[in-house]
Amino acid sequence: MSPYIQSLRLRTLPLSVSGIILGMGLSGVFSLSTFVLAILTALSLQILSNLSNELGDAQKGTDSDQHGRAAYGLQSGTITVRQMKGMIALFVGLSVLFGTLLVLSAFRPFSRPGAEGWGEVCVFLLLGALAIAGAMTYTLGKHSYGYMGLGDLGVFLFFGLLSTLGGYYLQTQTLNAEVVWCGIAIGLPCVGVLNLNNIRDMPNDRAHGKRTFASLLGPVGGRIYHTLLLVTSLAVFAAMGHWWTLAVAPLWVWHLAYIWRHEGSDLDSQMPVLMFSTLAVACLGWL
Repeated sequence: MSPYIQSLRLRTLPLSVSGIILGMGLSGVFSLSTFVLAILTALSLQILSNLSNELGDAQKGTDSDQHGRAAYGLQSGTITVRQMKGMIALFVGLSVLFGTLLVLSAFRPFSRPGAEGWGEVCVFLLLGALAIAGAMTYTLGKHSYGYMGLGDLGVFLFFGLLSTLGGYYLQTQTLNAEVVWCGIAIGLPCVGVLNLNNIRDMPNDRAHGKRTFASLLGPVGGRIYHTLLLVTSLAVFAAMGHWWTLAVAPLWVWHLAYIWRHEGSDLDSQMPVLMFSTLAVACLGWL
C-alpha cells in the first residue's frame, strides 16, 4: 500500500460521517448538494486530523517504537516531514473549500434580501475554523490537547454533538431537544473509538508522556469507561424512542467481552468493528 494512502487511515472515515448522517436523517429534509458537501467536509477534516496526528506524534517521538503495529509513513521513513506538511496543507485547503461551499449551498445568502443568511454563514464558517484547529492540534504543537487528557472531549464535541446538530441545522435551520440528545448519544461511541485506541496504546503513551484519559484511568478504569460509553449511548437512543439502534446491542456485547479479555495490538481488530457499528447506529437512529 502507498505510504500516502496508509497515512490517510481510510478505515477511520466511516466514523467521521456518522454525526452528519444522523443529523441529516433526523431532519426529514434532504438536499443532495448539502449532503454531499457535508460528507466531503467531514472526510477532509478527518483526514486532516489523521495526518496532523501522525506528524504530532512523530515529532514528540510517541510513535517511535510500538510493538506489533504497522509503521506509518513518517515512522517508517517513507514520507518526509516536508511531504507530510504538504499533505496537511492540501487537506486544510480542501476543508476550507468544501466547508465554504457547504454553508453557501445550505443558506444561499446571495439569493436572499439584504444581510439575511449571512449571520448563519459567518457562524458556520467560525465553527469550521474551530474544527480545522481542533483537527490539527490534537497531537500537533506544544500545547496539543490530546496530550492533556482532553482528546475525548474534542471527539465528543466535534464528531458527536456539533456534527449532528450541524447536519440537522444545515437542512432545516432549526434545532430541537431530540437532535441534541441524539447528538450526545452518537458522540459516546465516537469517543469509544478513541478510548479503545488509547487503551491499546496505553503503555507506549505513558512512556512518552502522552496523558490520555484512558491512561489516567488505567487498564481497568479505561475498560469500565468504555463499557459505560456504549451502554449509555444505546440507553439514550432508546429513551428517545429510537429502538432500532438496539439492533447493534449483541455486537457491542461481544465487542465489550473481547476488550475485557485482550490487550495491546490484539485490540486493533476491534477498531473497524466499533467504527462501522457506530455508523450503523447513526443510520438506525433515523428510525
